[in-house]
Amino acid sequence: MELFDSHCHIDFEQFDEDRDDVFVRMQEAGVSRIVAVAVELEQTPRLLDLVEKRDGVWFSVGVHPNHEVAEEPTVAQLCALAKHEKCVAIGESGMDFFRHHVEPEVQEARFRSHIQAAHIMQKPVIVHMRDADEVTLRILDEENIAGCGGIMHCFSSTWQAAKAALDMGMSISFSGNVTFKNNQALRDVAAKVPEDMFLIETDSPYLAPVPKRGKRNEPTYVQHVAECLAEVRGVSLEHIAKVSTHNALQRFHIKL
Repeated sequence: MELFDSHCHIDFEQFDEDRDDVFVRMQEAGVSRIVAVAVELEQTPRLLDLVEKRDGVWFSVGVHPNHEVAEEPTVAQLCALAKHEKCVAIGESGMDFFRHHVEPEVQEARFRSHIQAAHIMQKPVIVHMRDADEVTLRILDEENIAGCGGIMHCFSSTWQAAKAALDMGMSISFSGNVTFKNNQALRDVAAKVPEDMFLIETDSPYLAPVPKRGKRNEPTYVQHVAECLAEVRGVSLEHIAKVSTHNALQRFHIKL
C-alpha cells in the first residue's frame, strides 16, 4: 500500500532537528510521495534542496494569503519559479478572514495573480480558504479555475461550498481535522465527494489527526486521514490509498 501526502510543509523549522528521520518513518509507513507546499517565495531554495535530493518529493511556489511580504509576488516571478521540473502547483494562495494579517483587497489581488500564473504554466492552484467561502469561490469562478485546475486544501467548510468547487472541476483535499471528534459535518462531506475528486494530506506540522492530535504532525500520519475516509466511505484503507494516490498523480500532472 502506498500513500500520497498532497500537502505538507516538510521544510519548516519544526523538522530541522529530525527531517531525515521523518523521511525514514514516511517510507516505513508507505508514504512514498509528498508535495512540499510553499507559503512564501523566500523558501524556494529550501524546497529545491529537498526535491533535488529525494525521489517522490515535489513542491509548489506561492505566497500564503495571510503572509506579510515586502513586495507582492508578480505573475512573472511565480511563473519563473514554477518552471522547475519538480514544481507541480502554484500556491498555497487564497482568502483567509480568520486572521487579518493581510488586508482582504491585498489577499484578493495576490490570489488572482496566482491563478493567472497557474493558467500560464498549466499547473493547478493550491487554494487556502478559511472563513471566506463566498469570496474565494467567486474569485475562482471569475478567474476560470477550471482552465488550470486546483485543490481545495485542508477543506473545512460545508457540502454547499464543496459542491461549488467540484462544479468548477476542483479536487477536495482532506486533512487531520476530518478525524476530530466534533467534526462529523466534515466527515459527511468526505463521504459525498466523488471518488475521482478527493485527495488526502497532513498540512504538517499542523493539524495532527486523531490519535496523534496535539503532537507535531508529519507526513507519516496521513495514514490516519486515509483510515477515516475509508470508514466514512465504507471502503478499505487500501482502496482509499490507491484512489487518492491516483487522484494526486493526475491532479499534479505527475508521470512516473
